[in-house]
Amino acid sequence: QVEAVHMVDESLLKDIIRDNGLSKPTARRVVGHILSAAQAGTDFILVTCSSIGPATDLGRQLVEVPVLRVDEPMAELAVTQGPRVGVIATLASTLTPTADLIRAKAAAQARDVRVLPRLCEGAFQAVISGDTATHDRIVASGIQDMARQSDVIVLAQASMARVAQTLPEAAVTVPILASPRLAIEHLARVF
Repeated sequence: QVEAVHMVDESLLKDIIRDNGLSKPTARRVVGHILSAAQAGTDFILVTCSSIGPATDLGRQLVEVPVLRVDEPMAELAVTQGPRVGVIATLASTLTPTADLIRAKAAAQARDVRVLPRLCEGAFQAVISGDTATHDRIVASGIQDMARQSDVIVLAQASMARVAQTLPEAAVTVPILASPRLAIEHLARVF
């Protein structure tokens, strides 16, 4: 019974990559999109890019409707899985906001958590150039390596979830969390 309205701005991620992080002009645009969505009469806003998380937190303060970062339910679950939370990303601009969110959720739950970040160097460049096999190989290696060091693995980008599903069960013995399903399950509970 939910009517979804999509607001897509692909230039946000391009600008974040160009600027090596979330710049003030890009953050203002994100906040503007959140304001526009609220003004359009939405009942709930889901922001689906982890790289713009800090701007989402700002926008949340300016609207009356609930605003959810896609990675919030994942971060809340991750901190309950053990003291060592591995975070894997293919973009540095996503790694830092995700790690920071996990630390914030751990503090809010009074949990002592150590975040172990890992950037899968070259994976993002491979996938945008059309070389999904190289992307998948780099990400799979990162997941398998992180599984030996952590109690739970957080995939900072939804696009990595399909790689995790291809790994043999014996290769990874810790939970692997991805944001899309957890965010939608959260929304289902809310509604």
